[in-house]
Amino acid sequence: MSDPGTRDLAAPGAALPPRLPAWAVDLIAQYESGATCQFVLHGNVHDRMPVPREGAAALGSLRDFLLQVLLPPFDVVLAYDLGNGIRVEKGGEVFSRWPALGGGGAELPKGPRAAVETLTRYFRYAANLARLGRPAPRIGCIVEAAELIAPAGEGGLAADTGATVLLMREWANDSLIASHPIVTFLVAENLADLHPLLANNLHVGRVRVPLPDAAALGAVFADLAPAYAAALAPWQGKLDALAGQLVGATLGSIEQLLKATRHAGRTVDPQDLVRLKRDLVERDSGGLVSFVESKRTLDDIHGHAKVTAWLRQDIALWRQNDLKAMPMGYLLCGPVGTGKTFFVEGLAGEAGVPVVRIRNFRDKWVGSTEGNLEKIFRLLHALGRCIVFVDEADQALGRRDASANDSGVSGRIYGMIAEEMSDTKNRGKIVWVLASSRPDLIEVDLKRPGRIDVKIPLFPTLDPREGFDLIRALCRRVGIEVPAEAFAQLEAKVPELLTPGAAEALAVKAYRLSRTQGLEPLAALAACLEGYQVPVPRDVMEFQIGLAVREATDLDFVPPQLRPPPARVP
Repeated sequence: MSDPGTRDLAAPGAALPPRLPAWAVDLIAQYESGATCQFVLHGNVHDRMPVPREGAAALGSLRDFLLQVLLPPFDVVLAYDLGNGIRVEKGGEVFSRWPALGGGGAELPKGPRAAVETLTRYFRYAANLARLGRPAPRIGCIVEAAELIAPAGEGGLAADTGATVLLMREWANDSLIASHPIVTFLVAENLADLHPLLANNLHVGRVRVPLPDAAALGAVFADLAPAYAAALAPWQGKLDALAGQLVGATLGSIEQLLKATRHAGRTVDPQDLVRLKRDLVERDSGGLVSFVESKRTLDDIHGHAKVTAWLRQDIALWRQNDLKAMPMGYLLCGPVGTGKTFFVEGLAGEAGVPVVRIRNFRDKWVGSTEGNLEKIFRLLHALGRCIVFVDEADQALGRRDASANDSGVSGRIYGMIAEEMSDTKNRGKIVWVLASSRPDLIEVDLKRPGRIDVKIPLFPTLDPREGFDLIRALCRRVGIEVPAEAFAQLEAKVPELLTPGAAEALAVKAYRLSRTQGLEPLAALAACLEGYQVPVPRDVMEFQIGLAVREATDLDFVPPQLRPPPARVP
């Protein structure tokens, strides 16, 4: 029986991975200092991770890591989940001496309340033995998928669930249990899915298991290189570079990639890494994000010279790692069709960093929306430098005041995103780009400096010359050449307040007429302009232009004819 007076995790002399993760180091320090004996492990908890196996490092589950790396000093290690019930992972003989088992023949319960009651009674039994000065086992306990046993939201309101939650909270709060060497791990992918009495307990250590960074991936590749020598042949001596290019993917997905590549007799092709990383990350995210791929640059954006010059300066500072002046985020605002998404595609090609588009993360199940956001944030942190694009931001980002119809989800989304956007540790790592034609509907706090530092207005054309030049440029992209001298002939037909979206539709229609009716390009374009119908009512367009002018952080971004008159000096 181990000395119950010691509080050791990862026993001295035990075989440890060559590089213990920072989260594990922090966890060990919290336990051995006596700060807490219960930990909520959340985040990348379903990934593979390095564990010692037969004298060499290999990949295993989080459960394997806990059993083989952190819990060897404990006499009895128990595990519980809804599917398997209570399992004895270590120390079956010691556990069988518990009188409540009736000689070891009793069947252990599977139901949450009964199982948690059994675990609690055993913890108290061991703690009472120690208090009486008798040999007592040191106990470790792993509760997997804890969010199913102690769920947040409406599922956590049932009487049985409430009793279960209170008992699990006692594992950390009860001084009798906390004073004995007993450590419990509650494993839940998303903190928001776990009952708040556990997730927010002041006596609990909340430990986020992150996606592996470049250093962790490099160490794993070095360990796995002998087993996948052929697949990694192009990367011999360059494994750190390979690791850097795959940041954002899980170890599990990388292990699958190596196995599939080895089985196919191929190598990890440097030319395929961008596609591979995109596919791995999108799959690991469960479809919550996608990558904006673009061959465009800011050179492809027609007009907006002041804006593109500003963005190029920011990108240059970013590349030089001069982050003091880097904005935390941008807001692109302007009427519908003014090319906000196209602008982001140009920024993506110019910046040369991953541009992540957040897709619909809202879910009908209580707590799932917040859990999806947690997962997205984990991915963003793992990517290193990236741009996050949120389209229709006025709808996607939630509201400070929760709606009565959504059980407060919108308000919680707002709080989570606001906190993430203002985290100064993200400056130069995560740049937010919001796009909206109704910036007035975005909460003021989300648009303030420190979250959104640069607000960029995008406008339709303001005179016939601008409109003609825009149409001509977009006609050229579809293979139609309109001569510059045709402006005089078409000037009266060029629509007012023409957006890039509307101009592109005209160019495509002109191309169609030239192909189906054999018209010359100029005649085809003239025919399109003759019957043109404005897609957005003028009053709506003018209203959204006014919003964009008011949002602009710099009047240099606003054309002179739209700038407000200077204030009169009394």
